[in-house]
Amino acid sequence: MSLQPHHDGSATYVPEQEPALGQTVPVFVRVPVGAGVDQVYLRTTGDGEPRFAAAVVDRTAGGDVWWRAEVEVRNPVSNYRFLLDGAAGARWLNAAGTAGHDVPDHGDFKLVSHAPPPAWARDAVIYQIFPDRFARSAAADGRPAPDWAIPCDWDTPVIGRGPETSRQFYGGDLDGITERLDHLERLGVNTVYLTPIFPARSNHRYDASSFDTVDPLLGGDAALVRLADAVRARGWRLVGDITSNHTGDAHTWFTDAVSDVHAPERELYYFDLPGSDYESWNGVTSLPKLNWGSAELRHRFATAEDSLLRRWLRPPYGLDGWRVDVANMTGRRGADAYTHEVARLLREVVAQTRPDALLLAEHGHDHTGDLDRDGWHGTMNYVGFTDPVWSWLRAGDDPVPNFLGTPGGVRRRDADAVLATMNAYRSLVSWRSYTHSWQLLGSHDSARIRTVVGDAARQEVAAGLLATMPGTPVVFAGDELGLTGTNGEGSRTPMPWHRPESWDRRTFEAYRSLLALRRDEPALRHGGLRWVYADADTLVFLREAPTGTVLALARRAPGVPVHLPGLPAADNIYGGAPALHPNAPLPADGPTFQLWRARRGPA
Repeated sequence: MSLQPHHDGSATYVPEQEPALGQTVPVFVRVPVGAGVDQVYLRTTGDGEPRFAAAVVDRTAGGDVWWRAEVEVRNPVSNYRFLLDGAAGARWLNAAGTAGHDVPDHGDFKLVSHAPPPAWARDAVIYQIFPDRFARSAAADGRPAPDWAIPCDWDTPVIGRGPETSRQFYGGDLDGITERLDHLERLGVNTVYLTPIFPARSNHRYDASSFDTVDPLLGGDAALVRLADAVRARGWRLVGDITSNHTGDAHTWFTDAVSDVHAPERELYYFDLPGSDYESWNGVTSLPKLNWGSAELRHRFATAEDSLLRRWLRPPYGLDGWRVDVANMTGRRGADAYTHEVARLLREVVAQTRPDALLLAEHGHDHTGDLDRDGWHGTMNYVGFTDPVWSWLRAGDDPVPNFLGTPGGVRRRDADAVLATMNAYRSLVSWRSYTHSWQLLGSHDSARIRTVVGDAARQEVAAGLLATMPGTPVVFAGDELGLTGTNGEGSRTPMPWHRPESWDRRTFEAYRSLLALRRDEPALRHGGLRWVYADADTLVFLREAPTGTVLALARRAPGVPVHLPGLPAADNIYGGAPALHPNAPLPADGPTFQLWRARRGPA
């Protein structure tokens, strides 16, 4: 194995996973015998002042020395790192790895004493549904298309670009989802995430005209109750989608504000601005921006007993949480900086209303400054997972549009750059925030993974990373069938229920098998993450837990055999490679994803 000292926030290294303020928590660092380390010191920064304490040897096992130290949870977020000293010289070990030079504190390990996310979230496997394109019940045929819509039958091609994209209306509804839950059961998910379900003037419904009712085109409030009951009957969870940054310009709050300059709704938005009538999301005038400096907005949106945030968490609907749209921009405009206040407020209200509810933030770029407070439980990890996986596995020479439109699209990168990207974002948040963030291969806002990687073999590698790395895996409906799409609009593809011959059965079986392994292997849900090898085409890592260890190999192309000294004997549990024996090479074929379970405890 790699002779690198290691620590992460998993239970192997931090046995107390929910520390309380004022508690003293033991932490362990693992140092290979041959690493040239004679002494380990713990550095903490309680109340902003650095302090050092000598660690002690706890045990020696499997060629590693395990050092123990004690961290006082002095502040709501308590930073710590290790100083490794000895024949190899003095080095820091922080969340980014080892360094022979001084490093800033923001990369330190973190213990967070804010109330933890709901326990169920660590075991969640999420299925994202865009309701207009998932399934139609028989009742949908009796609903006339709205005046804003371009009616489409289920086989009408999706328009990927242009003003008509948001107007294509396929008529999927909530009862259609309820009727198809057996498909989700076969796949192996346990949480359903719905993009917005409120009335609007678009197929995506992010331009809500009201938060008070479910869109009648989806079956109304009663259909949501039927879906929620069916989801709960299977022991699953149901997560909704709320827009905290804006409403639609047809929303009653906004129309009241426009019709009367003295209306109380006027303060909910930004009006009378130089050069424009009002602020909107990225200049899209149909999406007027909410002003979180308004006490009235905070009351209506969150704190009122009948607020929209509370209503849908309560029976008979009982949503299990919210994914918060455009959380990165919520409360931010010029000198206004309410984002962290809003996140704290929404979490407080959610916890009061439903203590086991999740609050997850959308963030398309650097999210690290918005986590580890008493706000969002986690984020959609586009930058720390989606983008690097895309850049490593992308196929073809045509540009692939990236989420949020990076010029030139997705660049092709080797595994060292991919690993550096993943580690950079992971190291700047706590293990808790990292493991409670959503890992995804794509969504309704991005290209489809099959279009990015080009074929089933590489998609299987991507799905393997999705199912086995830390974090909450999210499957965008249709990815498991091999559906394609070049951008966010084009990927909102109707599910081909009536054309089962078009399904990529190999891809479905890969997703099903990998998700089953995640469910059955505690190390894949709760274990640490230790990278042990990377070359341009290969990534090898361990998921380690007190219950055992799983070794993963991901290859995008054939390469040379990988020899890892000290590799434990292990049995293959995915991919069909032979069992591993000590000092045996890892397979060289590819693209491939392979998993082995070690025959003994943590490696």
